[in-house]
Amino acid sequence: MQHKPQKRHKALQPLSREHHHGLLLAWKIRTGFSKNINPERIWKYALWFYNNHLIPHFELEEQYLFTILGNDNELVKKALSQHRRLHRLFVDTNKKAISLSKIEEELDKHIRFEERVLFPKIQEKASEAEFLEIEKIHHQDPFNDNLDDEFWR
Repeated sequence: MQHKPQKRHKALQPLSREHHHGLLLAWKIRTGFSKNINPERIWKYALWFYNNHLIPHFELEEQYLFTILGNDNELVKKALSQHRRLHRLFVDTNKKAISLSKIEEELDKHIRFEERVLFPKIQEKASEAEFLEIEKIHHQDPFNDNLDDEFWR
């Protein structure tokens, strides 16, 4: 099924670019597994990404974006549930290979849901004042990757 790229309000564009980096994390995990990389190496990178990129991204979405639709909105409830599930997977260090496999799948699914379903609804409902507030709060810095161990190459 072909999905047309969504035209994003400029206030949401930095968040969509962050989603791109999240999809790259999923790709890196898949690539690491396909190259039989030790899961410890993949885990170290994934945990770095989670702490430096996903946590701040989730917090911003939850504080400023999801409130536009309200926490009782079914789409917001779904996104919050996905955030909680991803958080649990990142703190489950007992079976890292299994957690990584689930993170790869869940993160990919979550990002595609937000981009294709949730963000368009938020964009429909948000006022210009809400967009300005998001722009004031969130400026995307250039993405700095952790290249200490490029296991995906």
